[in-house]
Amino acid sequence: MSGRHGDDRRPAPGDDIWARGGAWVLTQFPLTALALFAARVGPTIPTAVLGPARWIGLGLFLTGGLLFLAGILRLGSGLTPFPRPLADAHLVQNGPYGLARHPIYGGGVIAIVGWALLNGGWLGLLAAAAMAVFFDAKAGVEEHWMMKRFPEYAEYRRRVRKLIPFVY
Repeated sequence: MSGRHGDDRRPAPGDDIWARGGAWVLTQFPLTALALFAARVGPTIPTAVLGPARWIGLGLFLTGGLLFLAGILRLGSGLTPFPRPLADAHLVQNGPYGLARHPIYGGGVIAIVGWALLNGGWLGLLAAAAMAVFFDAKAGVEEHWMMKRFPEYAEYRRRVRKLIPFVY
């Protein structure tokens, strides 16, 4: 993930929102809303496992939310929803970015899985799986640009998991 320094929030010369990955951004917000809604409707997890599923869901929701928030806070004013880094971006490799290369994406997915389990919704779990595929693909696009921009990204990529700390 890229962060910035200074007060210059300009994209690279010639970049418009589409060149920076605007389609990814326009897709992620409705997909997230759909996942949040899907957890509240449709068939539910069997009653026999609903109690433990809700406790696991609470843990995942809180853990994912903390990872998500930590990623946002670490980037500070350098946060951008676009996968292409800003012209003055620098590579962030510490804090939550030392646990996962994309803690905002991974934390969001973990939190949505937790939300689905808290609500006991099968459709929410399916939507969370769709979000995982989406954010994995978006992270792949971002990494393509990061590899071109930062020579040290290849080493960082070997050391740190992509989305989920210690797992993936």
